Amino acid sequence: MTALLATLAAKRDRAAFEILFVHFAPRVKSYLLRLGASAALADDLAQEAMLTMWRKAELFDPAKASASTWVFTIARNLRIDAIRRERRPEFDPNDPAFVPDDEPQADARMVREGEDARLRAALTKLSADQAQVIQMSFFSEKPHSQIARELGLPLGTVKSRLRLAMARIKGALGGEA
Repeated sequence: MTALLATLAAKRDRAAFEILFVHFAPRVKSYLLRLGASAALADDLAQEAMLTMWRKAELFDPAKASASTWVFTIARNLRIDAIRRERRPEFDPNDPAFVPDDEPQADARMVREGEDARLRAALTKLSADQAQVIQMSFFSEKPHSQIARELGLPLGTVKSRLRLAMARIKGALGGEA
């Protein structure tokens, strides 16, 4: 078999391939059935293994393995790939993770808009210093230490302004924040 595989690799000899096919195809199919493949899948994978043998015969190295070891390794790898494909879930476009959220109901949107308006009004009642640290912290998402550096203030002052601003906002919103 090793000589036939070498002939196949060197000359793409169809007669050598036919002998190899007749010898290995039923054995590979039996092997795949023992590995747990269904009859149809074993048939398909055996055909694919034989096709791989035809295409990649030049990669066979008799110093590393016998012809049968090489062919059965191809079949085993094809079976492993088939198992991986079976275990990979199919894409479901109706999966809730892929479906966009529904538009909020009109009443919920009105409540949200009202809350937004109250918050904007509360922000206008802050001192300029407090509004500045709130804007930098929450809207620009800067860390307190960076705000302190940019404004040239001690970190404690930035934190105090934020704490006072949040208390004023909470009071303006009726204690809800």
